[in-house]
Amino acid sequence: MPELVFFSGTMDCGKSTLALQIEHNRSARGLAGMIFTRDDRAGEGKLSSRLGLVTDAVEVGDGQDLYAHVVDHLSQGGRVDYVIADEAQFLAPDQIDQLARVVDDLDVDVYAFGITTDFRSKLFPGSQRLVELADRVEVLQVEALCWCGARATHNARTVGGVMVVEGAQVVVGDVAQSPDEIGYEVLCRRHHRRRTTAATARAAALSPDVLPVSSA
Repeated sequence: MPELVFFSGTMDCGKSTLALQIEHNRSARGLAGMIFTRDDRAGEGKLSSRLGLVTDAVEVGDGQDLYAHVVDHLSQGGRVDYVIADEAQFLAPDQIDQLARVVDDLDVDVYAFGITTDFRSKLFPGSQRLVELADRVEVLQVEALCWCGARATHNARTVGGVMVVEGAQVVVGDVAQSPDEIGYEVLCRRHHRRRTTAATARAAALSPDVLPVSSA
């Protein structure tokens, strides 16, 4: 039976890489897919991985009906054997409902990829709806690591390397931004609660207050 599957995890855990692998495996077997994405790091209409892989995709806009988009493609003689939706956390809840309808009414598998919570540890509305509707929720097994070496479970937004906890829920950035830009970092729960990023941890380690005092 066709399924709506939600692949979730923190940033930097290989979600987009897996999406591209699924696309490669199915297209290599002669299947035709449709890829949706929103606010990808590579720019509009792209699905990209931090490993450097990239493919074209349909950029989803506000209010766009994803079910109608698939039906329109089929009515024009196109094929859709599966659907991939990357950055699914940025989709509206009603767009998630439309993806579920693609599965139920068109008998097409839908694979959605996204992070579950934002930089404040609050559920994205799109991710929440996926958890509510998905036939399966798969937590990716490629573990991202906090700077301390523990398993990263939380996404942090940083400005100049300092964690921030206020602002709009969606601000596009990456884990590879320069220190003076808005960026993101994955942290374990302990260091997310303490707001301790890699940069602030290094600064603390270099502080004279924590250096050994010479007896000379």
